[in-house]
Amino acid sequence: MGPMPRAESNGIELEYDTFGDPAGSPLLLIGGLGTQLITWDEEFCELLAGRGFHVTRFDNRDAGLSSWMAGGDEYTLDEMAADAVGLLDALGIRAAHVVGASMGGFIAQLIALDHPDRVLTLTSMISGPNGRDQVQPTPKAMALLLTPVPATREERVDLGLRSKKELLGPGDPFNARYERARVEMAVDRAYHPAGFVRQLQAITAAPSRLSRLAELRVPTLVVHGDADILVPVENGRLVAAAIPGARLLEIPGMGHDVPRRVWPQVVDAIADLARQSSAARRA
Repeated sequence: MGPMPRAESNGIELEYDTFGDPAGSPLLLIGGLGTQLITWDEEFCELLAGRGFHVTRFDNRDAGLSSWMAGGDEYTLDEMAADAVGLLDALGIRAAHVVGASMGGFIAQLIALDHPDRVLTLTSMISGPNGRDQVQPTPKAMALLLTPVPATREERVDLGLRSKKELLGPGDPFNARYERARVEMAVDRAYHPAGFVRQLQAITAAPSRLSRLAELRVPTLVVHGDADILVPVENGRLVAAAIPGARLLEIPGMGHDVPRRVWPQVVDAIADLARQSSAARRA
């Protein structure tokens, strides 16, 4: 992949890229634990751009080609939310449709709570409330999180493939060729297990947001698969029930992933939410 633009935000640098017409409605994609911006498939981004959004995806701190933190540094999910808001500032975006997956959903919720004027709509996918209210991963999923760091490139690729396969739901066949290409691209672009650990520590230390979510007045969509073993579906149900007026899109057979078969359905739901929000603001 060629070089991408970088922006200064919250005292660090974030790598990002964009899709669609810059005059479109701004939409920010926030990735999950240890993932890179390329986890948001280009075709998924183009689908969103085709619905009138100007899409920005970026590497979180300590992942991909954004700033890697020093060994002893600790940070919170709130700081990662401030990173995302700083990116909006750097790009001259007053407010955006904010879409987060997994840890990115945690961060998206915090942006809506801490910076509500920056959020046009909130979409929280395969995510949850954190803290004491979080329904924990299954033992199988927890074992994946705690797998020792592989020593070689091939072992890293194998672990990435195993994780993808085990986290997929029964409704989504494993496409080994497609997934291998994506895992290899991620491993070769940036491999940073220390950042994964620090992000996991930020997740573990985060308090529950469940009671705070009841304060939200941001139009919200919650997307979750009923076969998610890493962030079980009960988490999505809790988030949707806590936010006034939130819509829950629960997808049968989907695991901890947003697979290709659901892209049109998810993109339609995000676009519908944006349209309804826009109509309400005009009214």
